Amino acid sequence: MRSSRSVVIASAAFDIVLLLAFVVIGRASHREDAGGFLITLWPFAVGLLGGWLIAGAWRTPRRIVWTGLIVWGSTVVVGILLRLVSGQGAQLSFVIVTAVVLGVFFLGWRALSTLVIRLLRGS
Repeated sequence: MRSSRSVVIASAAFDIVLLLAFVVIGRASHREDAGGFLITLWPFAVGLLGGWLIAGAWRTPRRIVWTGLIVWGSTVVVGILLRLVSGQGAQLSFVIVTAVVLGVFFLGWRALSTLVIRLLRGS
């Protein structure tokens, strides 16, 4: 079943806002200035867009399997690879934190939405 336009827009917005939060929190935790925000963001934004395209996320944007997993995996893998090829670097600890935080964010909101919908429907 295809999702409504409003569900697709809201789902994309959740993913984008959570990615922005990830970058803001990460830069703030390292006391980095706001000037490098876009430099940090762009590799992961490309990965997020790629994940949406690969998964066809507009069809079932709230599904954890496969939509959420593909969006999460693409954002992390493509984001880290683009950081490396652009000279930004990616230490193992950064890769681990990135994978965990984005997993919690991207899979978490999908799990919560599924739970809320089930509770509201009474099933």
